[in-house]
Amino acid sequence: MKNVVLNNGIEMPILGFGVYQIQDHDECKRCVLDAIDVGYRAIDTAASYQNEEAVGDAIQESGIEREDLFVTSKLWIEDVGFEATQKAVETSLNKLQTDYLDLYLIHQPFGDVHGSWRAMEELYKDGKLKAIGVSNFHPDRVMDLIVFNDVVPAVNQIETHPFYQRHDDQQFLKENGIQHESWAPFAEGKNNTFSNELLVSIGEKYGKSSAQVVLRWLIQRKVVVIPKTVKKNRMKENFNVFDFELSDEDMESIRSLDTGESQFFSHRDPEIIKWFASRLEEHE
Repeated sequence: MKNVVLNNGIEMPILGFGVYQIQDHDECKRCVLDAIDVGYRAIDTAASYQNEEAVGDAIQESGIEREDLFVTSKLWIEDVGFEATQKAVETSLNKLQTDYLDLYLIHQPFGDVHGSWRAMEELYKDGKLKAIGVSNFHPDRVMDLIVFNDVVPAVNQIETHPFYQRHDDQQFLKENGIQHESWAPFAEGKNNTFSNELLVSIGEKYGKSSAQVVLRWLIQRKVVVIPKTVKKNRMKENFNVFDFELSDEDMESIRSLDTGESQFFSHRDPEIIKWFASRLEEHE
């Protein structure tokens, strides 16, 4: 497995396994065990996915040494703020049955993220969090954290796929020593990702699927990627992307698919922010 080195020297696998939307405990546990059996050593979960316990159970049952796994979880918006974040981390650690997390991210750029970041900085210095970062932060929000705090985020996990390629964001992150990580690398199948004519035609040249082309394209851009699937054969397919290399011409042709817009929603849309706030009020 190829690794990237984060800005604090920690190594992170460039390809991991995501468990978004796998809420059933037994199914999630089975998926994580299958992924580990295939060879994945990075597992990405979050408090909001409601499956940290299943991930923890799978890790325990796998028999893999904890230091050989890279486990990521995320802070949900209901737990932003200094003290709430401290409690949320402890809850995640307990559910995942581990003494530390390899990476912990602020999941959404809303609310008292500075209070959360200060709590995460303390937990980072204490060793409970080996690296800390953010998710869904645009460059201005990332810079806001950088200039007003001590620790520079190690990772920014953002929507990145052929239809929303984030080249400008990646350049900004590179300039500031922050690792770009993709969520929804397949755009959750939007725009017919798996049957896209260009991606399929490129794949045919290498004897690979369109999904493998997408993952390879991201990896060659040095973007960490965490594809999710519940099928073991797809896990194997997604894992088998290190035995070929896309040509410069193919890499450039994929740029033509970029729409420059999210395929889901914008974190800068006032109505979206109001929607997130309403979900908090419902929780309270």
